[in-house]
Amino acid sequence: MGIIRQLIKNKIALFCIIVIMLVIALGILAPYIAPFDPNKVRIIRKYAPASAQHLLGCDHLGRDILSRLLYGIRTTLFLALLTMVITILIGASIGLISGYKRGWIDELIMRTCDIMLSFPSQVMILAIVGVLGVGIENVIIANIVVKWAWYSRMIRSSVIKYSRKNYILFSRAIGAPSTFILRRHLLPNVMSEIVVLASLDTGWVILNISALSFIGLGIQAPTAEWGVMLSEARNVMTQHPMQMVYPGLAILIVVATFNMLGDALRDILDSKGNQYE
Repeated sequence: MGIIRQLIKNKIALFCIIVIMLVIALGILAPYIAPFDPNKVRIIRKYAPASAQHLLGCDHLGRDILSRLLYGIRTTLFLALLTMVITILIGASIGLISGYKRGWIDELIMRTCDIMLSFPSQVMILAIVGVLGVGIENVIIANIVVKWAWYSRMIRSSVIKYSRKNYILFSRAIGAPSTFILRRHLLPNVMSEIVVLASLDTGWVILNISALSFIGLGIQAPTAEWGVMLSEARNVMTQHPMQMVYPGLAILIVVATFNMLGDALRDILDSKGNQYE
């Protein structure tokens, strides 16, 4: 409850949460609020300007841009959130086990993480997608493979720090099961750090999905996705600049909102932690 009160008091965090929830709601309700089918071609409406019927105009195939932006939330943002959830589950689980068990298990996991983190992330993503082939499933797999090691290392460091607390040492001394200690003591302590890291990284994943779709390695046309919309509009960016402005602005707003939320959450949790030092 204390964290919730601090979130409400922090205007930046509250604003970011409202924006993100609004965008998620628009994505969920896209089939009901989108004025047109996002993939329906109307050549007669090619590059139609903004009007009462088409609030943001139409693209090179006469498709309604507003409808494609709304449906694009489902592919760009929802897939990014799915990627982050899977990455966190894998990375946090491995990090908890590594930091708690230590010994040869910790050494094996950390040396594997060192190998994974030694490669530039963008190059590794391109290599994985190149090997597995084009498609959003492979983009998700590539992002998970690249990021899990980083989460494992970060969570491991936190687990080692909290493992020295008296109440955890006491639980070990009385013979409490490892699963109980991990679930009831260590996981709640590192959860706040996981939330902060996930908030900051969601923007990074959105940029990756959009960038790979932009260069033709991610989501494929005619699926409505912000990176695909940017790619389709780049050839007419001088004649019809607004074709790129709308999806680019959507990416900018969502990514910046997640980054600001992560910074705000970090400030809140840091100040909360300092109260008990």
